[in-house]
Amino acid sequence: MSEAENSGQSSQRMIANPVPWPDGAKCACCVTFDMDADSLIHLDHPEDGHTRVSAISMLQYGPDVAVPRIVETYRRLGIRQTFFVPAWCIERYPGAIELMLKGGHEVAHHGYLHENPRRQSREQQAFWLDRAIDVIKRTTGAAPRGWRAPLYNFSDQSLDLLIDRGFLYDASLMGDDVPYLITSEAGRLIELPSHWGLDDWPQYVHAMDLDYMMPVRAPSVGLQIFTEEFEAAYRYGGLWVPVLHPFATGRLSRWAIMSEFLESVLGRGDVWFAPMEEIAAHINSVIASGSYTPRTVATPQYSGPVQVNSPFNS
Repeated sequence: MSEAENSGQSSQRMIANPVPWPDGAKCACCVTFDMDADSLIHLDHPEDGHTRVSAISMLQYGPDVAVPRIVETYRRLGIRQTFFVPAWCIERYPGAIELMLKGGHEVAHHGYLHENPRRQSREQQAFWLDRAIDVIKRTTGAAPRGWRAPLYNFSDQSLDLLIDRGFLYDASLMGDDVPYLITSEAGRLIELPSHWGLDDWPQYVHAMDLDYMMPVRAPSVGLQIFTEEFEAAYRYGGLWVPVLHPFATGRLSRWAIMSEFLESVLGRGDVWFAPMEEIAAHINSVIASGSYTPRTVATPQYSGPVQVNSPFNS
């Protein structure tokens, strides 16, 4: 691409409503980790999960080996980020949680045992949401401000349940390149979106016990999708939120090159790294000041099944 073509592409307004980021930063970033550990095995295989020793060892690599490595990288780089952790994992791996909190990182809500809200009644969803909130309060000393639905399974009742419990933001949806508002009659939440292209499962996860068999990519190839997504966010003023897992991206070779990339990004001096709760608080601030008007999306999008009339309907 010629210099003129590159300049024209850079000046094109790809995001219609860019956020004014703090201190003139070109984009906002939070490298989020979902520390699911072996909750996945016990949820998917309740009868014999405890016998799947190899799979458990793979997943326990997250809290036991990867989290200390990740937290130390963040300390060295001088950044604080967000970990979404099922409350069962908070109880099961207190050492990993202690490291997160000592580093000033946010520990956010990610279910209790990584359960699927879309398969639960409203009463069941409320029970597990509240049980996990209680664990987070006891462990961190504060109620969680943010939630990511396990496996993005945000139900048609999730928004109202979160609003009723005073949450500030959600991080489960994929509807924009910048933060937006999701609303219902109960109120509103800030949505801090990501998408599957920023998730490390398609890049790195190959596990028979989890019924997920992707071709494992070399670390340099797996990293490429994250770097290209970042460069677009940087160029056009977006939000860069990788959805990573300690047992996957936290592996030695993968985290080695990811940490090098993060260091190079920080060296630019015009990128804002912050925990998700601080990004959400900034969005609230610029809305209140009138300097930003976010897009608003009524959620859920539909009140019932979509039915299309045709002469073939019974």
